[in-house]
Amino acid sequence: MTAEAVILKMESSSSLPDWAFPPPQGYVAEDLDHIPDLPAHTELIDGSLVFVSPQQRFHHNVIFGLHQALADAALDHLQVCQEMTVKLGPKQRPEPDLIVLGPEAPSDEAVTCYQAKDVILAVEVVSPDSEERDRKRKPTLYAEAGIPHFWRIEKASALPVVYVYELDPATGTYIGTGVHHDRLKLTVPFDIDIDLTALGRRRK
Repeated sequence: MTAEAVILKMESSSSLPDWAFPPPQGYVAEDLDHIPDLPAHTELIDGSLVFVSPQQRFHHNVIFGLHQALADAALDHLQVCQEMTVKLGPKQRPEPDLIVLGPEAPSDEAVTCYQAKDVILAVEVVSPDSEERDRKRKPTLYAEAGIPHFWRIEKASALPVVYVYELDPATGTYIGTGVHHDRLKLTVPFDIDIDLTALGRRRK
């Protein structure tokens, strides 16, 4: 490497924020509360910061509609949240697209993340940049942390398809319990009856 290249590399590195250079052992969950100027919706997976790309309108429509539908269906002692991270372990703090919280979850408005034990349902809407994480790594982490229900939502012909999973307590892994195309009707974690064809059409 020439002297000019070394200088250019040093100048480029010096212009990067401090968080661009992770500590040798990686970041821990609590670091997300203290690192200044992190991009919105930054996640921590396996000790590494994960940044979210701009989302398609489909992603927004599904989350918006599903949040409303779940809030309408959920029992009074449950909370539906989005844009909140969940601490699954020392180096794991992902941000599901939606979560449903149990009755013991804190309601303090100053809370910055929830614990895995607070969550009864985690939902991920798959985007092109997140396929590997949403289909493989995140479900594994949610199951290992003991979150009892997981939904993965994919786009098919401009409409959402919901893949429903339930935790097997004997193995600590998720078992698929159904694939829902036009209508999502379940009795767990509570009674749910949602017209999926309407979610992709929402415009607000």
